[in-house]
Amino acid sequence: MPAEASRGLEFEELPIFERGAPGRSGASLAPLDVPEVSARAALGALHRQKPAGLPEVSEPEAIRHFVRLSQKNFSIDTQFYPLGSCTMKHNPKVNEWAARLDGFASLHPLLPDRLIQGALELMKRLEAELAQIVGMDGVSLQPAAGAQGELTGLMMIRAYHRAQGRSPRKVFIPDSAHGTNPASCALNGFEAVPFPSGPRGVVELETLTRALDSAPNDVAALMMTNPNTLGLYEEAMPEIAALVHARGGLVYGDGANLNAVLGRARPGDAGVDVMQFNLHKTFTTPHGGGGPGSGPVAFKRILAPFQPSPVVERQGDRYVVVHDRPDSVGRVRSFYGNFGMMVRAYAYIRELGPEGLRAVSDMAVLNANYLAARLKDRLSVAVDTPPLHEVVFTDRDLEAKTGIRTLDLAKRLIDYGVHPPTVYFPLVVRGALMVEPTETETKQTLDAFVDAVQKILREAEETPDLVRRAPHNTRLSRLDEARAARKPRLRWTREAGE
Repeated sequence: MPAEASRGLEFEELPIFERGAPGRSGASLAPLDVPEVSARAALGALHRQKPAGLPEVSEPEAIRHFVRLSQKNFSIDTQFYPLGSCTMKHNPKVNEWAARLDGFASLHPLLPDRLIQGALELMKRLEAELAQIVGMDGVSLQPAAGAQGELTGLMMIRAYHRAQGRSPRKVFIPDSAHGTNPASCALNGFEAVPFPSGPRGVVELETLTRALDSAPNDVAALMMTNPNTLGLYEEAMPEIAALVHARGGLVYGDGANLNAVLGRARPGDAGVDVMQFNLHKTFTTPHGGGGPGSGPVAFKRILAPFQPSPVVERQGDRYVVVHDRPDSVGRVRSFYGNFGMMVRAYAYIRELGPEGLRAVSDMAVLNANYLAARLKDRLSVAVDTPPLHEVVFTDRDLEAKTGIRTLDLAKRLIDYGVHPPTVYFPLVVRGALMVEPTETETKQTLDAFVDAVQKILREAEETPDLVRRAPHNTRLSRLDEARAARKPRLRWTREAGE
């Protein structure tokens, strides 16, 4: 076989639309045993004017194509994935086993309450356990993702103020918060009011007081990510909450980084009124990929009337689904939410128990500080305060010395078999490199990561072009990121394929 043909067969992965041949199929269909009906007559205006253009491929072609694509992906099941803030931790397989039990996996969401008592009991138990973990009075499991949980929490805050005959509009957000916070405000008709954190990377009471005093009668809420995006704990949280409550506002706690304080600190005890969980970050449900996710919302008693409906309640020896909730913000997700994620999170909590959950945060904090200690002499740390679950580095000194930036370092890590950490976030850090090792990684894995970073830093001094042009071991080299962002090709078209 010619070298060119061999290279194309081995390395080139054409879109599936460019594979196969007309009439080729991987399905075997029995002869039609009912009267044939014209699709045009049956569908009317919905009938296509031309064929859908679906690929016509054999079963081996389809299987090989998608398996090869999967083998080209980074995966938490195959490699170290230190994506800061997004907590790419290992998903224990016992959770998957539990979610696939036939009694759970085969349930239909339209079954009556009397036939899904086991599922309703699991949901109610999970609500109680999540509420206990964060020091809240209730939990809604309905939101389908952390961002939707955040949106739902602010909907409940808005409903609470309206029930009090008020309509404050300003939500105060420190610059160390998560980026979805302002978007959730805008979708709820609130006005996001940013204010700076202090030089130690945390909110200072004097700065917050000045911000709140700029609109004393218009304080709807404060949104705090704690630990924040610098991986630091907001130690003044009780005093911060008191300042907001004194002005009639409520405190929203972004729970995305909860795995750093799991079993060690409860946001509700520190004055938080409502918060969301990111089950994939803290309770090891699968992360993203288009879903399904889960972002339960925990809340204090004053917000209970406004939680999404329907609500599962215990009545005598039965569990029932209650729809009559006149003050509720309404349904935010179809049926009960993404039930499979609830099973996984419940299995994880029951497997670990209180001591295990505390050990999760202990190991997450230890691993982050271990990386900081091993790398701080070669790669500058953004803030001197000891971090919790993640550590943020800056390329300030690296670029000044070698011309190599955070993006170059991240791309070169791919050649060492490591998924790049989060880059250029949080925005308050110049050239940020946010690394979150999570509690599931071993010391050997962390040492291998440190060795890779140190090798790249030496390369930056000795052969900077090698780093600047990375990655080198991937099928595609470094792409034009500006073009990819401004002119993305998100779907295949025959004209582009030709």
